Formats: sequence, structure tokens, C-alpha cells
Amino acid sequence: MGQNLALNIAEKGFPISVYNRTTSKVDETVDRARQEGSLPLTGQYNPRDFVLSLQRPRSVIILVKAGAPVDQTIAALSDHMEPGDTIIDGGNEWYENTERRIHQASEKGLLYLGMGVSGGEEGARNGPSLMPGGSLQAYNNIQDILSKVAAQVEDGPCVTYIGEGGSGNFVKMVHNGIEYGDMQLISEAYDVLKHVGGLNNSELADIFAEWNRGELESFLIEITADIFKVKDEEGGDGFLVDKILDKTGMKGTGKWTVQQAAELSIAAPTIAASLDSRYLSGLKEERENAASVLKEAGMSDDIASAARVGVDKKRLIDDVRQALYASKICSYAQGMNLLRAKSNEKGWNLNLGELARIWKGGCIIRAVFLDRIKKAYQRNPNLASLIVDPEFAREMVQRQAAWRRVVGLAISAGISTPGMCASLAYFDTYRRARLPANLVQAQRDLFGAHTYERVDRPGAFHTEWTKLARKSGSGVGALN
Repeated sequence: MGQNLALNIAEKGFPISVYNRTTSKVDETVDRARQEGSLPLTGQYNPRDFVLSLQRPRSVIILVKAGAPVDQTIAALSDHMEPGDTIIDGGNEWYENTERRIHQASEKGLLYLGMGVSGGEEGARNGPSLMPGGSLQAYNNIQDILSKVAAQVEDGPCVTYIGEGGSGNFVKMVHNGIEYGDMQLISEAYDVLKHVGGLNNSELADIFAEWNRGELESFLIEITADIFKVKDEEGGDGFLVDKILDKTGMKGTGKWTVQQAAELSIAAPTIAASLDSRYLSGLKEERENAASVLKEAGMSDDIASAARVGVDKKRLIDDVRQALYASKICSYAQGMNLLRAKSNEKGWNLNLGELARIWKGGCIIRAVFLDRIKKAYQRNPNLASLIVDPEFAREMVQRQAAWRRVVGLAISAGISTPGMCASLAYFDTYRRARLPANLVQAQRDLFGAHTYERVDRPGAFHTEWTKLARKSGSGVGALN
């Protein structure tokens, strides 16, 4: 990824030096620069020569594994840097580490940015979405470079100054949390279409390709269509996707997102469900054993086959499309609400509409409907939730019947759809003016004297529930 970003910068006409502890990687990058058009890129083989090869004020982008390796790299480079120089960490770093490093760098007169970079290796080479946070002066020093190497959309480059401190890393973390939710929801759509709809991979490829020409148009839908087309070239007949072990990896940003949501009391059930699904996918042997034990206990091998009887495929496909869209809106709403809460806590003054704009190109979650999310926050910067934006509210209501049919059918077929179920529950909970939370609060007051508020008068109240219940219960009879 670092190599591709360096080549991208060089291709835009900015001379750049590269350094890696592994000499062969430096040589490989220099060779690629020569092969891809004699780009203005030079290789260096130690930290001192690398730093001294740069024109002042220097700007150094580091892309190494988060945590201790970042600190080690900074230590090796900063010994040779001078006041006014800038360090930019482009990795998926925990935002508090970035804030610590900003303080440490400032003690040496150095500027620091924590910059989220999304788009993978391809995005780094051809135009990523960039989320820099930290020193505004540092951003201004490299704004021209970042604006040219970032993905380009109709309303500008996919980069903006995010805010102070670790805001850039935090925004990238939540971006990744939304990405977790997106991928989980797509996998559930696939599961329902395959096991309840009985669709094969060729049909699935066509369906996702068609969806990518409509409201679901996005990078993840596009690549999903491509995945279903790939045949297995190593293991004989069939499609490669069917040969992949059903265990999903992760690197930590999804977990951080859910932890932060809990810390800030922000409901993010779709993102949390996607994380739980990854944990459960890792229990492959346990799941296989559970399938065997439950089969012996009388569980049917294929509940889905019974549910498949009489299913209207055409209607199912359209229902799943609508359920996927509505669920995705909930996932984005949760992510945006988390960003707002953290912004309020830290005083970052995040512009949610601008964040949606820079996600429109280059990044993994880029999607056509991000433009509409941008416009929703432009119409109302204080929008409580995407669900109550007039346009999105209308769409959610129009799709709820299909959404409920899909979730109900999946449940009856024994197909787990934790993301869609969590999204629907989130929607149903958020839209209700009154919830059964009154009973929960009464329980808390009974066993812990936590008090409660009333709907008909102000103040905090406590009731001796057990005493009153026993007193009134003396005259209670039984119903036959």
C-alpha cells in the first residue's frame, strides 16, 4: 500500500523519496517507478539519508503496522528531522496513540497528522479517500499533494481536513465499522438468495450486477458480482467462492468502533452484529460439532428447503434488494451518530456532510447514495439521524414491508441474518414514541432503588414495589 501511494504521488509530478528497512522493497519500488513512466522517485537505504534527501519543510508519510512499529519508525526518523517538518501516519491507528504522538512531536517542534487512508492497494495507486487529522499547518503544507493524489469526484477531491487531534484516525475507524456492517449485510443477502431462493453463482452474479446499476450502486456490490463469476482454477470444477473457508478475519477497527459506541452510549447494533458474526465464524470446529449434536437432537438438516417451497424468486430478489438498502441506511446512521457524539465530546467540529462527500470515491464503502447522505446533512447539519431525514424516511417506510418479509422468511428458514435483524430492530425501536423501558426502569427501582421518572409529573420517584404488591396481592384470584 505504501509503495502504491508513493507511485501515485510521483505520477502526479511530485518528486518523492522512499525508504524501507527491507532493501529489496526499496529496489522493487524504484523499478516500478521506472517501468511505469520514469516517475520522479528515488530510493534510500537508511533513515538519515532518507530524511536528508527531502526538501524542507519535510513531509514524511509512514505506512507501517499500528502500535509499537509506528513509535519505532518515528524514533528512527525524528532524530534527523528539524522543527517545522511533518510526520504523517497513514495507518489504521488507535486515535489516542495519534494524540499522544502529536504532543510528543510538538515537543521537538515537529508537526503531526494521523491520516486515514481507504481504498486498499488499488485505491492507494489510483486515488484513495484520505482523512487527515491533527496539525492544520501540516495539512496546509501538503494539501496540494493530497488533493491531487486523492480520488476525484464531481464535487472535488476525496480529501478534507478532518479536525484536530486524532480525529482523522477516529473517522477512518468508524468508516471501517460501517464497512463491517456493509459486508455483513451483503453476505446475508447472498445467504438468503442462495439457500432460500435456490440461486446459483451465475444468477447471483447477474443479480448483484443489476443491483449495481441502481440505488445499491457501490464498490462492495460491484466486487461481489465479480466474485461470483470466478471459477476455481486450482481445485477442479466449480466456483472459487464455494471453496473458501467460512472464517472471516479482522484487524481490530470494527472492535474499536463497537467499544467506542458503548463508551459513548450510542446504539450501533448493525455494526456490533457484524463483529459478533466474525467472532462466530471463527468457531468453525464448534459450529460443525453443534450442527452434528443438534441433528442428533432432531434438528433438520435443511430447514431452508422447506421454506423454499412456493417462494416467488422474482419477488424474493426484489425484497432482498429493498431489505439490503434499508439495512444499509441504518448502518450508516449508526456510524454517523457515533461520529457526531465523539465530535461533541472532543470538540472536533466534524462536518458529517463533508465526510460523506469524501467517501464517495476511492474508499471501500464508496456508494452512489453517499451523495444523498451528504445532501441530507447539508439540508440539516443537526440532523438527529438519517432515518428522520424526509427523503430517507420516505424510503425506509416504502421498503419496510419487503424488509420484514425477508427477515421473517430467513427466520423461518433457519438462516441467520443478524445484521438485517439488528437494523430492523433499530428502526422499529427508534420510530416508537413509547417503549417497554418503563418496565425495565420499574425493575431497577424495585431491586436497586434507582428511582424513576413519571410521564405525568416532574421529579424522581421511588416505590416500595414488593411491599405494595404483597399488600394488594391478598385479594388476587386465579384465572381458569
